[in-house]
Parts: sequence; structure tokens; C-alpha cells
Amino acid sequence: MNSLVFFCFTVLVSFVYSARSPYQQVLQHSRIRGRQHGPNVCAVQKLIGSNKQYYTNCKQWYQRKICGKSTVISYECCPGYEKIPGEKGCPAALPLSNIYETLGIVGAATTQLYSDRANLRPEIEGPGSFTIFAPSNEAWAALPAEILDALVSNVNIELLNALRYHMVDRRLLTDELKHGVTFPSMYQNLDIHVHHYPNGIVTVNCARLIKADHHATNGVVHVIDKVITAVTNNINQVVETEESLETLRTAIAASGLDTLLESESKHYTLLAPTNEAFEKIPPKTLNRILGDPEALKDLLHHHILNSAQCSEAIIAGSSMETLEGTPIEVGCSGNDLTLNGKPIISRKDILATNGVVHFIDELLIPEAAKTLTELGKDSDVSTTIDLLGQAGLGSYLAENERVTVIAPFNNAFKDGIPAVTKDLTNLLQNHIIKEQLSSKYLYHGQTLETVGGKKLRVFVYRNALCIENSCIEAHDRKGRYGTLFIVDKLITPPTGNVMDVLKADNRFSTLVTAIQSAGLTETLNREGTFTVFAPTDEAFRALPRKDLNKLLGNTKELSNLLKYHIGDEVLISAAVSHLVRMKSLQGEKFEVGSKNATLHINKEPVSEADIMATNGVIHAISTVLQIPAKSQERDELLDSGVEILKQAAYSKISQRSARLGK
Repeated sequence: MNSLVFFCFTVLVSFVYSARSPYQQVLQHSRIRGRQHGPNVCAVQKLIGSNKQYYTNCKQWYQRKICGKSTVISYECCPGYEKIPGEKGCPAALPLSNIYETLGIVGAATTQLYSDRANLRPEIEGPGSFTIFAPSNEAWAALPAEILDALVSNVNIELLNALRYHMVDRRLLTDELKHGVTFPSMYQNLDIHVHHYPNGIVTVNCARLIKADHHATNGVVHVIDKVITAVTNNINQVVETEESLETLRTAIAASGLDTLLESESKHYTLLAPTNEAFEKIPPKTLNRILGDPEALKDLLHHHILNSAQCSEAIIAGSSMETLEGTPIEVGCSGNDLTLNGKPIISRKDILATNGVVHFIDELLIPEAAKTLTELGKDSDVSTTIDLLGQAGLGSYLAENERVTVIAPFNNAFKDGIPAVTKDLTNLLQNHIIKEQLSSKYLYHGQTLETVGGKKLRVFVYRNALCIENSCIEAHDRKGRYGTLFIVDKLITPPTGNVMDVLKADNRFSTLVTAIQSAGLTETLNREGTFTVFAPTDEAFRALPRKDLNKLLGNTKELSNLLKYHIGDEVLISAAVSHLVRMKSLQGEKFEVGSKNATLHINKEPVSEADIMATNGVIHAISTVLQIPAKSQERDELLDSGVEILKQAAYSKISQRSARLGK
């Protein structure tokens, strides 16, 4: 076990037995990382170029980054401890004082000063049990000047009320600060909203706890990084009061989503598109979505996360589920919050009684609300979408007819984009299935009807799911009315059965003659699931003339040899990722493998793979396969045994006849 895994395992075991919350788990990790510097020392990651610092977990420790920016490690006294000159670490517990004195000790001197000015000092020095979420000195300094002036110019009312909103009339440690709980503040009992995230970050009204659990004789002090304000509006009321959200407000009302956003039963995050965000969308697309209740519902649900997510809790990227069901990557880059890697959040952390609102300046249109044209545009199947449009088949992609489009990756056209001819148009028609499907419900042997009138077969393999000669390479992309199956190549629909295909290809004239001579024509004409490794004329010419004539003159031997070239199931080249042993009609197995993207049969390369037929698949080979010697010896012994039995039976009959004749 390497040292990193062992250390993290040790820390994990330590968490199980000693830590009770995500915050305490991270604090415990920081203590373990800092213990080499003495007792009660915690490792802290400081963000370079700012005053932000974080206790570190195992992942952060090795990445040394917060929101993509580098950090440096420093070692400080863990909460509740202090240094003693001349001694290692932080061996001394902080003296236990009242809340007022503790504010000065833990770096909240401005809060202490304002408590004095607002005549709050007697209360927080006196008896009682309080919790104060104390803004740091930097948090007060970051307030807009006009707000700070309004507070300090009316200390007996405004400042006092602001400070009381930061207080709770009971002792609260971090293990009680559960995710999503509220506590009545000491200002008109207005709630304080707590969120405790899995990465150990705790927020109070979206302000981050930066120094927690400082005990006092009459309560607890937690230092936070913002001055918080009272929250009275739910998410829907936030939307209703913002002029920049007028279009969103109309859309929410039209969809009936206002009831959900008013509910207090669960907390959400609304990624609220501004009017500007809606204006960036082409009018035709926007009008289509706004006029389609189902698409509008999917659009709005895609902007709602299933939990309240404050920006201060995001220190790296993570996938978060939306009500629509498609996850969004929420991350950060420096001070910017990002969605799917883009810094499109213009205002963040507007707290509501039932969640959080972030304003975004781009609309997030989910795939479920898009047409197939919109899904395929600027994607890795854009070439197929363009070809369908040029072929006059674009109506299937843009209208409300439910279809499934089989779309090859762009790199399937690396040899050049074909010209749109009548033949290509006919081929593309057979890439559009007459119903909207999901690949997870496809089954082996299923047939799919195309708008071009063909029926395509589904083949399910251990490591592949294929439609005719094309195999699905990526997850389905499901739009409003249609679905994209993303495949590795254009489909080649079958044009006849195995014999039809062989007869139509002049490379196989000798093989066709041999099949007819061996009496296998009827077999390869009937319905079935054959894989034929078809020797070309060149392969037969490579045989010594004498051997070829002997073979063609011996019907039984010829039949056996040809049957050894035929498997009794359909095997597409893309389905061969490991060695496959397939039983032939002759009885012996042959080995099919893949090397350097080329199909091999008994280690011989296939010259052309996946020539599709209605009752199987043909792979052209430039070698005539030889039946294993043991099999031939066994057949000869069997033939010899049969002949002996025949002769014995004939002898007995002759003897009996002779006796009867006497």
C-alpha cells in the first residue's frame, strides 16, 4: 500500500471514530497534517494573492489548489489553542472569557468595537448562553461605504439590529450546524440559514465560517467572512422583485413553476437567467420553447439545482443534479463561479428563505428542450446533421415527429465529406428510424424500420451494441422529439441475402461456383444469422492448381471446407475487442480477433469487413482457411469406421441370404 493511500486510509479511520461532521473531519485532517509542528497545530491552505484560507482535506492537500488557484501551506494554532514562547506548537488552551473578550482574541476586533458602540457589550459580557456569528475585520471593511455609514451613524438602532441578527440565543457548535437548518436570530426572530457541505465548508446566510467553535464563558463565537443581512423573501419573490428577471418571471408564471419556488418544504438553487440571457437566444428557438409547455418546463427545471448551493462552498468542480435530471458542472475559477466551465454568473448568493439565487447571463438550454438540429449543431456529429439538411431531410430533425437518427461521428468522414447524390440521400434516409428510441432498451435480433423503408437489425455483444455494421460509441442524446444514436460509421443496409451479395460481387465468382457445387446454395439462401469469411478469387488462385482441382472435384471435402468458413451467428468487426472463438457449420471453431483495427480470422487479416446481407454478414479474406489437421484425421477415421460397419453389415446380409438359399 503506497504512502498516500495509507495516509488517507488512516485519516478515514480516524474520521470514523473521532469526527462527527464534515467540518470536523476536515479540521481533523488539518490537525493530523500539522502535528509534526507540535501539539494542536493545524495545516492551513492560503490562497495566494488573497486573505482567504481553508483547512485542508486529503484531496486539497495534494492538489494545492482552491478554485484553480495555487495555495501555500501554513501552520497555525487549531481553534481554542495558543502558543507559548519557547515551546513547540500550541500547547496552551486559550483563556476562557466572555463573548466580548473572545471577539478580540479570535480576530473579530471590529465586531467587538461595534458591539461596544451599539451598547451590546453589557449583554455579551453578562450571563447567558449565546452564539454569535462574528464578521471578520475584513468582512466589515468590504461593506459598501454607504451601507457601513448608515449602520455606524445610527448605532442604537441600525447597528444594534444588524449585530443582533448575527446572534442566536443558545450555544451552537458546528456539529449542530446541520445542512439546511435554520435558527431564529435575536433580531425579531428572523431566521439564520445554515448550510453544511460535504467538503467541510459551513455557511451562514452564504457567509463562510472561517474560524469556528471558539468557546466563551457565556456562549460560542464563530468568525464568518461576510456581514449577513436578514432574509424575508422566497425564491419566487426574489424573481418578482428584480427588473432584470422580467422574461424569467413571465416564463415561470406560464409554466406554473411559481408554486414550487414559493414552497418552503425543500431548498433549491435557482440559476436565474437575466433578460439579457434570453435575448442572446435566436428568436425562432426561444419562441418555439416558450410556446411548448413541455420544453419550457424542461428549460426551467434545468436552471434549478436540487439543493441550496452557496458560492463560498465551491472550491473545485462538481456535478450537481438539476430538477430536469441532467447534471450541471458547477465550479469556480478564481473568484468567478462557473457553470459547465463558463464564468456566466453575474450576481451570486442572493439568499431566499427556501434557497439561493444566482443570476446568469446565458441561458442553459437542456438537450431535452432542443430539436435534433439544435442538438447536432456544433457537436461531434455536426457533419451528419449538415448532410441530412443538404439531402432535404432536415424536416425530420426540426419538426415534432418522433424519430431516432443514427449519426456517425465527424471523424467517420476523415477521408472527405461525400457529395449529396441520390444514392447518398437514399442511404441517409435509412439512418432515420421511425420512432424515438433509447439504446438501453434495444435487444438482440430487434428490427428497426427506417423512413427509407429498410429494416435494420440490432446486434448485442458483450462489449458492443450495433445496428447493422455500425456500433454505438457514445451515450444517447435525447432531444424534445428525437434521439441521436452516435455511431462509429455510416450504416450499410443489406441489399440481399448472402448468395445475392456474393453473386453481385465479381470478386467471389469462384466461391459462388464452389458453394453451388457443394450443395450449400439453399443453406445460404435461407433466413439465418451467418458470418461468412469469403475467400476471394485471388485466394483460390493462390492454391496449387492440382489441389484446387482436387478440391472442386470432391463434393464432400469441398462442403466441409466451405462450412469451416461459415459461422452460425452474426459477428460485426467492431464487436471484436477480445479474441472470439466461433463455431463453424463444419463443427470446428475458428478464432476471430482484432489487431491494429483490422479483423483477423485464424490470425489472417480480413481484406474487407462487414459486407451486410439480410441473413448475415460477409467478411472478404484473401486466404482459403484450412480445417485443423486433427479434425480432418477425425473425419477420416469416422469415414473409415462407417465403411467398416457398412462392409460388416453387408457381409452378414450375404451370409444370411446364402443360408436361406440352401
